[in-house]
Amino acid sequence: MPITDLLEKNAKLYGNEVALVELNPEMKETRRVTWKDYSLIQQTEDRPYRHEITWGVFDEKANRVANMLLSRGIQRGEKVAILMMNCLEWLPIYFGILKTGAIAVPFNFRYSADEIEYCADLADVSILFFGPQFIGRIEAIEEKLSKGRLLIYVGENCPTFADSYMELVQDCSSQPPLIPLSDDDEAAIYFSSGTTGFPKAILHKHRSLTQSAQVEQKHHLQEHDDVFLCIPPLYHTGAKMHWFGSLISGSKAVLLKGTDPDTILKAVSEEKCTIVWLLVPWAQDILDALDRGDVKTGDYELKQWRLMHIGAQPVPPSLIKHWKDYFPDHDYDTNYGLSESIGPGCVHLGLHHEHKIGAIGIPGYNWEAKIVDEDYNTLPSGKEGELCVKGPGVMECYYKNPEASAEVLPGDGWLKTGDVAVQDEDGFIFLVDRKKDVIVSGGENLYPVQIEDFLRTNDKINDVAVIGLPDKRLGEIAGAIIQLKEGVEATEEEINKFCEALPRYKRPHRVIFADVPRNATGKIEKPVLRKRYGADRIVEQEIKK
Repeated sequence: MPITDLLEKNAKLYGNEVALVELNPEMKETRRVTWKDYSLIQQTEDRPYRHEITWGVFDEKANRVANMLLSRGIQRGEKVAILMMNCLEWLPIYFGILKTGAIAVPFNFRYSADEIEYCADLADVSILFFGPQFIGRIEAIEEKLSKGRLLIYVGENCPTFADSYMELVQDCSSQPPLIPLSDDDEAAIYFSSGTTGFPKAILHKHRSLTQSAQVEQKHHLQEHDDVFLCIPPLYHTGAKMHWFGSLISGSKAVLLKGTDPDTILKAVSEEKCTIVWLLVPWAQDILDALDRGDVKTGDYELKQWRLMHIGAQPVPPSLIKHWKDYFPDHDYDTNYGLSESIGPGCVHLGLHHEHKIGAIGIPGYNWEAKIVDEDYNTLPSGKEGELCVKGPGVMECYYKNPEASAEVLPGDGWLKTGDVAVQDEDGFIFLVDRKKDVIVSGGENLYPVQIEDFLRTNDKINDVAVIGLPDKRLGEIAGAIIQLKEGVEATEEEINKFCEALPRYKRPHRVIFADVPRNATGKIEKPVLRKRYGADRIVEQEIKK
C-alpha cells in the first residue's frame, strides 16, 4: 500500500489522539497562531515550548497542502522540496506532497546556498518549501532558484521573493484529494551524504517507504501505547523511517529540539517516552553526565523507557556495556542502513542478541544480505568483502545518473553498499569499514573503524576519527584525530603507549588532538578532516582509478 494510506487509517481510528508533539525548550513564549481555520498546534499554557497535533488534524493539514499544490498546477511525478528544521509543519507538508502523486524531496538543513541550488537543479524541483532559518541562503540564490519554481515560505513575516504558506493553504479544502496511488508510484528523493563531492539523488517508490514502516514496527514491536522520541532531522531517512514505526502503530511521537543530556532525559520523563533512538555522541554525553553526577536517573521518570537503539554509525561495544550499567532493563538494538536502502533496518542486531554486540546484526524483515569479493562472487563466513543487500526497500536508481546507478545496482535486485563486512559462523555481520575509507599503508589494508573502536575504550577519549594521511614511504599512514573528554588532558606519548596493545601495523602514526566534526545524523565528516589535514589528494587519486 502507499504510505499515505497509513496516515488516513490513523486519522479514522485515532483522530482525536495526539500524533506529534514538538518540544523546543529554548522557546520562552507561546507561539501565536493567527492562520485562518488552520491552527496547526494545541498549546499548553504552563509549557509554552510544547505544541501538539492529533492524527485527525495531521491528516487534514496534509490534505490542505495537497489541495493547495494541485491548485497551483502540481502534477504526478513533479518534485517538491522541503528545506525546514524539525517542526509540526514538516510531516503534514511531506504527506501533502505525496497525496498529490508528486515526489517529496527533503533537503539537508546544513546545505549551503550553492548546494541548495545544485540539488534543486539535480532533482528537477518545481516547488520549494522553506523555513525562516533559510531566508538568507535562499535570498542569495533567489534569482536563479525562482526561475520556473515556486518558493513557499513557512512562517510569519514572509519575505518579498516568496509566497506565504499561511495565505496559500488557509482557504484550501481539508478533504482528501482522491489521487489514486500505488506501491509502484515514485514517492521520494533523498540525497547521499556526498562523501566525494556533491550528493547524488536517490529515488524511491512508495513500496520502499511502506517497507521501512513495516521493518521498524517488526523490529522494535511498536504498539499503540508506545511513545517514540525523535531527535535527528526529519530530512534524513534515519529519523523519518524510525518514526514510520509510530505511523504504522498509530502511536505518539515527540520531536525534540536539543541534545544535551538533561533535555533528553527530561523529555523522556515528561512525555513518558518508551523508545528513544540516539546517535553515539548523544548516548556518550548522557553517560559522561551520569558519571560526573551532572544528571541523576532518580530525578526523572524513566521506568517506562524500554528500548534504546542506535544507528547511522558503528557503535563501540564498550558504550553499550556502560549503558547497561545505568539502564540494565533496557532492550537494545543496532540498526544498519543507508539512504539507498531507505535508511535503517536492512541489517539489525535484534532485541535479544546482546551477546553479539559489536555486530551490525542479521538481515532485517523482508531483507537478504550477502558478502561478495571484487568479482561479485559470494564469500563464505570469515571472509571480508563488500556487503550487499536485497529487499523491497532498495532504491530505483540514482536519479539522472545511470553510470553511478550501474555501479551499485548489478541488475539482479541486489544493492552494493560500499561497506566492507564479514559474517561469522552464526550469520551475524560485522562492519569492517567503508570501502572507500580503507587506508592502504605499505601494502597493508587498515580499517579505520577497528582502530577507532579500540581508541574509544580509552577513558580519556570522547570521540575519535581515523583517516589516511599522505606518506612518502608508505603511501599513506593512519592518523587519529582525538577529541578528549571535557576537562581531561592527555599527551601523544600517552596515546601511543595505549596503542601498543594493537598490532604494530594498526597503530596510528600520527595523533592530533582536535574536535571531531559530525554531521546532523551523527556521521563523522571525514571529507572535512581529509581536507583539513591534507589527505584529500589520496581520495582524489582513488576516484581517478
